[in-house]
Amino acid sequence: MSIYTAQEFKQYINTVKRIAAQKQKNERNLSEWEYYVFFCIAFYTGLRKGEIHALKYSDIDGSLLSVDRSISQKLRGEDRETPPKNKASIRTIQIPLPLIQVLNEHKKRHEKQKNFSEDYRICGGERCLRDSTLQNRNISYAMQSGLVNIRIHDFRHSHVSVLANEGINIQEIARRLGHSRVEMTWNTYSHLYPREEEKAVDVLNKIV
Repeated sequence: MSIYTAQEFKQYINTVKRIAAQKQKNERNLSEWEYYVFFCIAFYTGLRKGEIHALKYSDIDGSLLSVDRSISQKLRGEDRETPPKNKASIRTIQIPLPLIQVLNEHKKRHEKQKNFSEDYRICGGERCLRDSTLQNRNISYAMQSGLVNIRIHDFRHSHVSVLANEGINIQEIARRLGHSRVEMTWNTYSHLYPREEEKAVDVLNKIV
């Protein structure tokens, strides 16, 4: 499992933001912002790639984000929209303030398009971003950021790592990820948690 720390993500996403702003300025092209928003969502929410593809503006209610569908892309034919991976994956999570700002700014860009509606895909508009292009962009962004490239799914792992290292309860992490069982989350991410033994002994040492 590869991850970006919070500091590394800032380095990565600032590079993406700079590239998007330059493309907008030089070419009057807003398309790069779609990728910027995608990777912000991936890091700040830990959503699966297909869940991000399926997000619409109608899924946002203030500071809450509803996740109730996923998109799988096909080499041939239309994309397939389905319910998420399992029942627990249908969830509502709170959106952190930095991401709220990113989403609000992006909606203003989309609202300028003549066909805009609340059913617009947050990342892509009328059609979600393509997996192959996302991967190519991810590789390029990492290289231009001076970072080791991680997989798109590793942004989900990075989300967990940030929370785990701040001592966030594993049950809340499981809920945010849409895992059906906490054991699944623990088996995957227990190594990210700081050692508790020393903290336990410190508590006991104070009892005299």
